[in-house]
Parts: sequence; structure tokens; C-alpha cells
Amino acid sequence: MKQRTGSCPACGAPVVFKLSTALVTICESCHSVVARGDKRLEDHGRVSDLVETDSPVKVGMNGSFEKKSFQVVGRVQYQHPAGGVWDEYYLKFPGDKVRWLAVAQGKLYLTTEKRPSQQTPLPGIDSLEVGEQIQLPDGKNLVITETGTATAWSAEGEIPWVFRPDVEHRFADLNGEDRAFASIEESGTESGPRFFLGREVTVDELKLAGIAQTTTVPPAPNTQALQINCPQCAGPLNLHAPDETMRVCCPNCHSLLDRNQGRLKYLQTLSFNEKLQIPLGTVGTLDGVKYTVIGFMSRYVIEDGKNYPWTEYLLYNPQSGFRWLICNKKHWSIAESIATGATRTKNHATYQQALYRLYDRGMAYVKSVVGEFYWRVNAGDVALTEDYIAPPYMLSFEKATTATSKEIVVSHSKYIDIDTLESAFGLKDLPRPWGIGTIQPQAPLPADFWWILVSTVTLLIVIYNVYSIGANPEESKILMKHLVFAMMILAVWPAITLVTRSNFEKNRWSNSNYSPYDQDE
Repeated sequence: MKQRTGSCPACGAPVVFKLSTALVTICESCHSVVARGDKRLEDHGRVSDLVETDSPVKVGMNGSFEKKSFQVVGRVQYQHPAGGVWDEYYLKFPGDKVRWLAVAQGKLYLTTEKRPSQQTPLPGIDSLEVGEQIQLPDGKNLVITETGTATAWSAEGEIPWVFRPDVEHRFADLNGEDRAFASIEESGTESGPRFFLGREVTVDELKLAGIAQTTTVPPAPNTQALQINCPQCAGPLNLHAPDETMRVCCPNCHSLLDRNQGRLKYLQTLSFNEKLQIPLGTVGTLDGVKYTVIGFMSRYVIEDGKNYPWTEYLLYNPQSGFRWLICNKKHWSIAESIATGATRTKNHATYQQALYRLYDRGMAYVKSVVGEFYWRVNAGDVALTEDYIAPPYMLSFEKATTATSKEIVVSHSKYIDIDTLESAFGLKDLPRPWGIGTIQPQAPLPADFWWILVSTVTLLIVIYNVYSIGANPEESKILMKHLVFAMMILAVWPAITLVTRSNFEKNRWSNSNYSPYDQDE
């Protein structure tokens, strides 16, 4: 294809349009948006400096997806309404076909723009409610996970639409089974809404040149933290995820700091009287991945006038992203945010073909925070929660609403026994759990339980048959009494075992308003 060249109308430096579908390119010399006009190139203003992120994708990279090669030719960076930025890359495939690759919080979403038919028009963003399931023009059923208004912040390379800095873009993100993903977008520079459909992908699937493929265990993170000083007390701050961090609560003076354009701004001083069981900066290995503890948050729900607290520790690995260690009544679990694939009915949820039962609904409050976080957290934040369990797993839905966005976050948790946790993070003498944990797995029956029971009964029957041969009726009656008494004694252990196991499940549901053991259910 013949390339179109010209001079930047702002600085005069040469600019090149390599792609026929590109409407603008960013001048490498002065960072101005250079747009194709009818007869000449137009200056649409200078873009802000790109915010550095830990994205593995770079403009100019080559890759391959599903045996089709592509080149990364452009990038647009948006400011998220909840704080922070995300990147969207413009990928050129053979025949000038294009796809978009969104990179946010360590996840990658590859999409293609689709033209809805007149029979199945796009729903308006105003009509979409976070958490509801809708049928898209291609027939897929996806769940609306987030709506909001983002701002076009910066860009580089070639862009297939008329990019203008600081223009607001309304969006709705949808997720479904098998990593399905879709987005509906509206902006002042477009004549109508645009629809993008695709799925979540991995770095390995993109086969990016210059990126080591991670088909084995991810490499250990760089534990060297960015060392800065708190702008309020001048105490040392160690930022382990500086590219992702949006809020920091200083562990020295408990000042809540907001990160904006690389600077920390003082917001307020928070009260904090919590004792951390795992200190910030602790490094541990779970499932073969090294994580650093970078944040702590205490939360609670109120039900029938009673306070039910728990704590959460934010873990970070540059390659694997974020995880949560959750402590509730001294029982621990590890949680990961999932794109979707989970569906809900009145009292049940389904994820990866497993059925989960509703355990609790409520309103969760943030009591206190310390450390660094990838969103703009604050004490007093509120979220509507729903928890579904299938021990040792939990499926949680949290819906949060701000002035500029609505989002539902789905997480999947797995129970961790106390010994595994201590070994993973080099800890000692953590408080032992009490009672039955919400997703604590019940210990399996002893391997020889049924063998011992059946063998004992069989042996007693054999003894009776042997000794009853030739015995008179009176002797047989006495022998039978002794055998019955012996069987009653031997039945005590299995009976207690089975009753205990039954009570285990009843106790698990004792604090739930949705117990399957309730009489009126």
C-alpha cells in the first residue's frame, strides 16, 4: 500500500500515514494530533504525555493471533472515571483489517467492531443496568459489568477515528462465558454508538515479538519498591505497584493520598487502630506465584443491628496482577477478580459449570485502609454485595456506584488453611480459626471408615453363625444379646462421625438468612 506523507501543521516535522484506514496520527516531534482533511492535514491540538503503565504491549510490535499476523500501529489512553488510566491499542491485520486490544489491570481484551443490523439495534447506554444480562446483536448473552464516562487522555501512532484530547467517551462493558467480552461506546466525535465484540486473551495467545512467552510459572516480581516520601509527614513510602496505584494511605501518619499525573496529593487523615497480621511489604508464594502485600482494608456489614467485620490484604505480582487475602473469623481465603462467565438466579449462581448457593446479601462498608490501592478507595465507601458458596469456593458480586460510573466486580475465592498460609508467607503463630468457616471444606471421611464398619459387621455375623451351630435355643438367645450389645458399642464411633458431619453443614449456615436447613424454606 502506498503511504501518505506530509508535514505536521504544528511543527513542520514529517508525518506518515502507513494505514489507509487511519484518520489521525500523532506527530512524534511535537505530539500534536494530525488529522486528514479534505485537501490538507489539520492540527487538532497537542496530546498530554502518556502515563507510564506496565502494559506488555508497545506501538511498533509485531505479533500473531489465530495464525494471522498483525502490527501494533496506534494507542489511545483513557482516564477511568474511578481514577487511573487504561490503554487501547490499534492492531493492523492483513488486508488493512483492524482490531482493538484493551489493556487494563493486567487483563487483555481483543475486540473487532461490529455493525448491528436494523433488526437488532444497539441498546442505549442509558437503558443498561449493571448486573443485568442482555442479548447482543450477534446472539450472545452477556452481563453488563460496568458503565461510565471516560476521558480521552493521550495517544500515539495511528488512530482509525478522529481523536481529540479531553473528549468524554461513554462506555458499557459486558462479559460472558468462555472469556467473551463486548463494549458499547458513545462519544461527541462519532455520529452514533459503536459496538465492539471479542474476548479476553493472554500475552501468549498474541505471540508478541520481544515478549517472553509464559506457558510455565510466571517469573517472580521485581520486589524493588519505588521509595518516596509522604508529602504530609515526610515519612518513607514504598510503592510496589506505582504504575497502577491510585490511592495511598501512609502507614506512618495515615494520611490518605491521591495519585494524579504522577503526584501524590493529600486528601485527609484517616483513623486507624488495626493490627496487621501480615505486614505490608511481606512477600509470599501461592500456587507458584510470588506476591507482595501492598495494601490492607478492614470492612464490615451490619445486619439486625450487629456488626460483622472482616479484613482484606491486597497482593500484587507484576505479571499476574492483583489478588486478595481475606480473613473472616480467622478463616482465610484468596480471591481473584474474574471477567465473568458467572450467572445468577434468585438463590443460585453458576460458574465454570459448578453450582453455587446464595449465602448472604448485604451492604459492605470500608472501615479503614492502609497501603496502596489500584482504585480511589476511601473510608466509608459502600458496595452492595452478594455471596454464593460451593465450599471450598465462593463467588462474590460487588456493585458500586459513583457520580460518573457504575460497576459490578465479580471475584472467585478459594479457602486456604492456616498452615499453608503461614508456610507461604513465612509467618508464625497466626490466630487459629474458630467455628466453621463460610467456605471451609469438610474433612473427608477416614479412608478406612466404611471398610472398618463393614468388616466389623461381617465378623460379628460370622462369629454368631459359628458359635450358634449346635447351640440350644437358650444359648442362641444369650449369644444374640451379646452380639447386639457389641454392635451397639461398635456403632458409636461411626454414628458420632456421621452426626458430626451433618452438624458441620448446619453450623456453616447458622449465620445465613438463606440456609437450606430453615424450616420455612
